[in-house]
Amino acid sequence: MENNPLFLNRSSFGNTLHIGNILSEKEAKTLLNDWVKNDKLQVHMKQVAHLMKAFANSKGYGELIVQKWYLAGLLHDADWDQWPDQHCKKIIEELESRQIDPEIIRAIASHGPRYFGVEPISEMDKMLYAFDELSGFVHAYSLMRPEGYLGMEVKGVKKRLKDKTFAAQVSREDVQDGSERAGIPLEELIQFVISNQGDADLN
Repeated sequence: MENNPLFLNRSSFGNTLHIGNILSEKEAKTLLNDWVKNDKLQVHMKQVAHLMKAFANSKGYGELIVQKWYLAGLLHDADWDQWPDQHCKKIIEELESRQIDPEIIRAIASHGPRYFGVEPISEMDKMLYAFDELSGFVHAYSLMRPEGYLGMEVKGVKKRLKDKTFAAQVSREDVQDGSERAGIPLEELIQFVISNQGDADLN
């Protein structure tokens, strides 16, 4: 694992002097559109952003915190499309150069601990990791259902998770690990995604 080419080989991100500095939604979407040309990847990033925002809102967090969660979700895969060999590193460096809040940067850095070598520590870190793979999986399941998200049940998602040939690119190990690290039963996490993801603004 130590030889993973995507390992970031550091545990500190951003500068604490920049706490509270965030991109506006317009700036973030401009960055996303400039960097991500793959429409399916854009959908994924917007769905994860929506889940992060919905979860932060469900906790009653203030506007600034909610926006930080949203931005972490929106930009977590920003460099994957054009620079897969620099995944995570390039977007982190971009956000550091813009003096963005270190909590946003760290959440992005830790959204795949076995790929980037950064452990999720904060609640925002853990929820981004927990939602990432599961969001994509539930979306794939919705696309094969005539009703999409309408009437989708947790047991249906779990049944598909057991079918290793369905959405095979989704790591079941990461889905389970994300749930455990977040301290939320997988069934609850799946239900949250089902209940919220269909409302995501994909524009």
